[in-house]
Amino acid sequence: MRIAVYPGSFDPVTNGHLDIIERASRVFDRVIVGVLNNSGKNPLFSIDERVEMLKQVTEHIGNVEIDSFDGLLVDFAKMKNASVIVKGLRTVMDFEYEFQMALLNKALNPEYETMFMMTDSKYSYISSSMVKELAGFHGDLTGLVPAEIVHKIKQKYKIG
Repeated sequence: MRIAVYPGSFDPVTNGHLDIIERASRVFDRVIVGVLNNSGKNPLFSIDERVEMLKQVTEHIGNVEIDSFDGLLVDFAKMKNASVIVKGLRTVMDFEYEFQMALLNKALNPEYETMFMMTDSKYSYISSSMVKELAGFHGDLTGLVPAEIVHKIKQKYKIG
């Protein structure tokens, strides 16, 4: 069985993230979306909220599992019996950073391969940071995040 881990903070999940999840689910037997609990960041949504939103927007994909982790990605991948780490790319800048991380993960555990997937070009400008900034100014989030979670983002900013 080919198991992949797709890690990220997903604060919040965007349509670009969902694009990678859906496409990875067609390549691998099982895709585990690992929501990183990064104490170094100050997330808008709690780890439980992010996991719940991802479960909601991926419920139509039978071979996707949502879980959270802290610590090293390679340890999480090992715990989940995954052999591949999937990383979504939007830009060349993303590639430079993710390439370094892939090399570090390979040094930590040579068993793991990293697979880079380019997001669909229509999502290449979307980032969670941009979504939060736009929401803070009460901007329209249509097409940027899954429709099912727009109200949750607006609630955080007391919109509507």
